[in-house]
Amino acid sequence: MNSHVATVLARLLLAGLFIGLGGERLLGAAGIGPLAAAATSNGALALSALECVAGVLLAIGWQVRVLAVLIAAFLVADAVLAHPFWRFHGGEAHAQWLHFLKNLAIVGGLLVLAATARGRR
Repeated sequence: MNSHVATVLARLLLAGLFIGLGGERLLGAAGIGPLAAAATSNGALALSALECVAGVLLAIGWQVRVLAVLIAAFLVADAVLAHPFWRFHGGEAHAQWLHFLKNLAIVGGLLVLAATARGRR
């Protein structure tokens, strides 16, 4: 696989994550899907909408370098604020630790994408 194909594939896989998760929360707020019964704040809805938009922009290749760095910064903040594993014990601490590490792994992928993306658009 050449590097261009790998970069496009990575970009689409990362974009799908943000489109899927943000979209799931937005649909849930509309009473559709597995999150239909979950209460969602206006702030969470706004972040979900931004997540979807960022995913779509990443998928189409718009300003990939800048966008990847911005999403990475958002994920670092999300890891620290939403998954404070150090405040929990036992199984819950482990679950938060996994989410925290998942966010950092995605940040790594976004930084590689930012470093290797071709400079179009």
